[in-house]
Amino acid sequence: MPGALSDLRVVEMGQLLAGPFCGQLLADFGADVIKLEPPGQGDPMREWGREKADGRSLWWPVVARGKRSVTIDLRQKAGQDLAKELIASADVLIENFRPGTLEKWSMPPEELMAANPRLIVVRVSGYGQTGPYASRPGYGAIGEAMGGLRAVIGEPDRPPARAGISIGDTLAATFACLGCLVALHARQATGRGQIVDSALYEAVLGVMESLIPEYTVSDYIRPRTGSILPNVAPANAYPTADGEHLISGNQDTVWKRLAAAMGRPELGDDERYATHNARGANQAELDALIAEWSATMTSRELEDLLNEHGVPNGKIYTAPDMLADAHFKAREAIVTLAHPQLGDFPMQNVVPKLSDTPGEIRWVGPELGEHTDEVLGDVLGLDGEALDRLRADGTI
Repeated sequence: MPGALSDLRVVEMGQLLAGPFCGQLLADFGADVIKLEPPGQGDPMREWGREKADGRSLWWPVVARGKRSVTIDLRQKAGQDLAKELIASADVLIENFRPGTLEKWSMPPEELMAANPRLIVVRVSGYGQTGPYASRPGYGAIGEAMGGLRAVIGEPDRPPARAGISIGDTLAATFACLGCLVALHARQATGRGQIVDSALYEAVLGVMESLIPEYTVSDYIRPRTGSILPNVAPANAYPTADGEHLISGNQDTVWKRLAAAMGRPELGDDERYATHNARGANQAELDALIAEWSATMTSRELEDLLNEHGVPNGKIYTAPDMLADAHFKAREAIVTLAHPQLGDFPMQNVVPKLSDTPGEIRWVGPELGEHTDEVLGDVLGLDGEALDRLRADGTI
């Protein structure tokens, strides 16, 4: 069955992560994502990632999965003309360059949309397309800081920590994808495309819960609190004989079940712990009590006991745990694809799952320019002679 978005053509002009992750999400559900890359160089993401295999990035096959790679030099007029022709046939353009770059390349969105009124232009940037900071370079880490995330991650007596992934970029990309799908829905009624403007710092701000009213209404600035949320207890990583284990018993009825699992059911009605507010006021004391108990068991023993009592809990997974887990396997959360150089290549599957039109990973990230002749031939009708001339000129 073709993917739910298989009728869409997307031109992706982004690089690194924020734009390409938006393209990955659309490709996962069947969109024909044509990724434009500089000849001989490609997206720098081809070289990124801490670990390599035979010199190859292990990140690239994931973020470029399901896309077609076309090499075009967008700094040449001939390359810009080719890109404009492709965009004229597309439903969506994704770019995450610094604002003004498209305009510098003679491709302002207004001109592209005049030629293709149904075009949706998805623009991802650090600070958005307007405002006094628009022209500043903005990477994910800066967006995370400006959006409020960095200030609340880490231990209170240490400098702000960062998440171990590029969460600012992927949040901006996910909101960009949401905006793209909303714009596609609106186009059904209006027949017109529009511009989707997704800023890194605003995407981070968008998930910061009640951070702003906490200050404006209650004069409270959230501090860094390590592994806990203040006044939400018990909810922490607790020691076991072979590592740490997460327990979330921060609801009155769940706390009573946790107290029973601890062999101390009387604590469920103890005035120090019986209510949400009481547990919050005695959070450190309660955490110490649970930690003393949990340390007497292995993580597996603790997990079995808490599951028996209906208490939310779980070990802190790493990649080996995920690959060995029966639930991951049952839901096919990780799938294995064939990589032409690296063989079997496992990666995370498409999210979310749809009952009638599920997504599918069709292939791993392509080789640089793997689909140049195919796309320029099929979409633009260029023959072998024309392609050879463009290649000789360095345009493709």
